[in-house]
Amino acid sequence: MAFEPPQRLVRALGETAPAGDDWLARLSETAERTVARRELTVERVQVPGGRSSLVVLVRRADGTPAVLKLAPPRARPESERAALAHWDGRGAVHLLDADAEEAEEGVLLLERLHPDVSVRSLPEAKALLEAAGTLRRLWVEPPAGHAFETVAERTGRQAGAMRAGALAEPGTAPLVEAALTAREELLAAPPEHRLLHGTFRQSKVLAGERMPWLAVGPDPVVGESAFDLARLVRDRVEDLIAAPSGASITRRRIKRLADSLEVDLERLRGWTLFRAVESGVRALRVGRDKDAELLLEFAGWL
Repeated sequence: MAFEPPQRLVRALGETAPAGDDWLARLSETAERTVARRELTVERVQVPGGRSSLVVLVRRADGTPAVLKLAPPRARPESERAALAHWDGRGAVHLLDADAEEAEEGVLLLERLHPDVSVRSLPEAKALLEAAGTLRRLWVEPPAGHAFETVAERTGRQAGAMRAGALAEPGTAPLVEAALTAREELLAAPPEHRLLHGTFRQSKVLAGERMPWLAVGPDPVVGESAFDLARLVRDRVEDLIAAPSGASITRRRIKRLADSLEVDLERLRGWTLFRAVESGVRALRVGRDKDAELLLEFAGWL
């Protein structure tokens, strides 16, 4: 069958594709070759799918349902593979195949969850509770000799892009400066070094069979828990912005999440600020002005 990538994926990868990158052009051929090699039966491509990989619902030769995921090198699939192997199904989707040759191609074969049922489908308070409980299970000691990126390394790369963004959009300069100052203070004395999901939010938590909720799609990083939790704080940001008391709701959410997961409130607030500004500046850079406006207004509340 032809593996047509969803338009959401095409648009998202187009925003970040380096010059000369032909991963999307080769995707259908790669998927066909992988399906044949693993003797998989294809059910359908997941639509709208994610923003960094092609997700295909398949069945293995013995009839077991599974998910085939293909990701370009810039999505760091080898890092996702290593994290999923370390978690071994505890709080996260189970990695079904650790074939080294396939890993080089950015191919993952995963446990089938319920792809259309995320924790985001729950009422907001319940969704936050379930998501936070799932996230807690992922915060473990990283494996010895790991090669995961650290929070300091990842945010260092992002800081450079944020400074450039502030030069291009001077109106963002005060928020960028506040976010960069917060980062420097937070990195001065990190309280712990845990393996983190890296891109955790409600839509990354899917319903499963062996556990009610399991995390998918990590971009793992090693650092403090507050960094991971910070992305969850701004979930449903469009609803927060639309609410007359959005700023108050946000402050209460930060306190509730910090208390429930035993994370320092001020450190969570600082990382929430940094991550919201970084995402907002990045959205401006690629022309997603509406997203940028929401994120930067949210950051202004912090």
